[in-house]
Amino acid sequence: MLLNYWFTATFNDANSVIKLNDKELGTIIAQGYVSNIAEHLGGLNGYNVSIKPIIKCDIKDNKVRVTYTVPYYSVKVEVGGGWLGALGSTPPVRSEANWTLDQCFPFAKKDFYKKTSSKALVMSYAYSNVVMDKIEECVKNGLNGTEDQDW
Repeated sequence: MLLNYWFTATFNDANSVIKLNDKELGTIIAQGYVSNIAEHLGGLNGYNVSIKPIIKCDIKDNKVRVTYTVPYYSVKVEVGGGWLGALGSTPPVRSEANWTLDQCFPFAKKDFYKKTSSKALVMSYAYSNVVMDKIEECVKNGLNGTEDQDW
């Protein structure tokens, strides 16, 4: 199936995987990985956001329904890695966190990471539009538009 090849070619990363490929159900579920979708250097801390979107394709009666979900932002945090932290003599402390979207701007009333999560929201949305357009193009035209030709 073309979508399997598309997922493999598009998300060619060790962090990406096809989670379900059931031809009888007509369902493909893939998890992609997009690194560095947003970053922010605050006064004291630095944040680098990646996403692992889950893309579900239901195929039935020559139609494809695509569901695109970002369950959380995967964030690398550098405490002391902001622009003020550079003035200090101690190296930044690195950690990783997952920020669920309901705890981030604009869904949470108080978001301590508003600038970073705002950037992540905009870029995640933009990326989802690109993915949806590319899936539509793959379904309509094949991977390069020549799959139905004899060669």
